[in-house]
Amino acid sequence: MSLYDEGHTIAGWTGVAIATVGGSVAGLGVCTSSLPFIGAGLAVVVVSALVTWALHLSGWGKPPGVRPRDQWGMRVRDAQAREGHEGCVGCRLAGRGRKRPGEAPAASMPVPVPASAPGATPAESIPLSPVE
Repeated sequence: MSLYDEGHTIAGWTGVAIATVGGSVAGLGVCTSSLPFIGAGLAVVVVSALVTWALHLSGWGKPPGVRPRDQWGMRVRDAQAREGHEGCVGCRLAGRGRKRPGEAPAASMPVPVPASAPGATPAESIPLSPVE
């Protein structure tokens, strides 16, 4: 089982839901040859990106990469969102996560250890369904 948990956040699911509505409206516009519907659908898709970004910056999104197991839940708010995430494009666009003059560099994300390394422990496997 991978330790990556990308997209399982309030920000991610909200963005997907809004983008789905926008894509549906744009698709309806294509089917009916209606430029106003196509434009409105594309505008909703842009709004979905902005809403997702705002939710991420407010702590309802998570940083890219490996996270501890206790932070996998969707209802777990990210406490590091104010400082910005290392390697996160959304945080960089908002001006977060950059090194300020006179400040020590932020600790980088931990690098995963290959399972073949001496002393490495493999990731735990969790059942995904009652059948497993």
